[in-house]
Parts: sequence; structure tokens; C-alpha cells
Amino acid sequence: MSETILIVDDEQDVLDLLAFNLQKAGFKTIAARDGATALQKARDAMPALIVLDLMLPQIEGTEVCRQLKVDPKTAHIPIIMLTAKAEEVDRVVGLELGADDYVTKPFSPRELALRVKTILRRASGRSAPTEVFKVGDMVLDLAKHEVTVKGKPVELTATEFKLLTTLLERRGRVQTRDRLLMDVWGYEGEMDTRTVDTHVRRLREKLGKTADLIETVRGVGYRLAE
Repeated sequence: MSETILIVDDEQDVLDLLAFNLQKAGFKTIAARDGATALQKARDAMPALIVLDLMLPQIEGTEVCRQLKVDPKTAHIPIIMLTAKAEEVDRVVGLELGADDYVTKPFSPRELALRVKTILRRASGRSAPTEVFKVGDMVLDLAKHEVTVKGKPVELTATEFKLLTTLLERRGRVQTRDRLLMDVWGYEGEMDTRTVDTHVRRLREKLGKTADLIETVRGVGYRLAE
């Protein structure tokens, strides 16, 4: 069975070009021309991958990506961001939101089709969601909702546990304070990022020497060392 690719772009000529090349590469395609439709089609069709433009009517591509990645039902769907924005900061923001790749316009349709195949091949090799994380002397068991350091239990609040789980699941990747506020606390918009700093400080105190694994990236946020 051919895998379905959702193409999201507000320009019809881009949709037609991508659909032609992806179909030629053996994929089925569906399309959306705005952010709201993209979210609906992603949830209804559950495509194998999404090619997502950033500059969209109604809901911007970055917000579409964020909503899909925080929803457990759609978080696994790989996303390639396609945009005219070529600045490094835009690329970093896109990847931090969970995008798997970032392609700038103008682009080669053949190269994009190859990237789609590469990402899907990589995704097909993913194992089941991790239930137990082991990093250094620390072990986090999702099923038991338990954290131990050198075999001794560490008492964490529900928020501290979720914060640590989020950092572990994304270890090696920098998490901005704003993203942690959205993903751990569910806050959106202008919120006081000192909330994150306070919880990270408490988490470090409880983890003892293992807290060195939680690295501060000055001016950006936090990262759990690989």
C-alpha cells in the first residue's frame, strides 16, 4: 500500500509540483492550503509524513507543527518544513518545535522526494515508545512513575516528573523555556519563564550529583546531556 503524504502550502502551483513528484516517487498525496485544514486532515487521515509550509493563512506552520507534536495521536508523524525563510534562527525554531527536516524555497522536487523517503525509512525503524530511561545513575520508569538515583527513590512532584521526562525524551536537544512552558505546563502566550527556572532548580536539588546531566544553555533554555 502506498504511503500518504500531506502537503500543506497556500500556493497551488507548489501543491501541484509536490504532488506530481511525490506521486511519481510512489506516494499518495492529499493537500491543504491553510493551517486549520492541515490540522484537520492530519488528524483525520493520519498521513505517513507532512510537508509543511510555514507561511500559511489562519494558523501559521510553526503553530501547526507545535499542535501536532504535543498531541500523542499525531506526535509520531514526521514533518518536513518547507519555507522561503532561510535565516538560521528560523531553522532552529522549526527543528526545536519537533520538525524532522527543513527545506528552503526554491527547492529541488527530486531532492525533497528523496528526503521524504529517507525520513520514512528512518521512522520505520523506530522502536516502541520507551518506558524506562537510564542515564548515568538515574533511572526513570514511566509505567511505575518512579525515579531512582543509584537505586534510591527520588520523590518528585507530578510537574517535576513531567519536566524530567520531557528532557529525557528529548535528550541532547535544547528545549527553550517557552517550549517547556507549553509542553509541561500547557501555558501559551506571554508567561513568566522563571517558572521553568524555579522547577529546574528544585529538580536539580533532588537529583543531587546526577543533576549535572541537566545543562543550562545560556539565553535559550535547558538540555539533558546524552
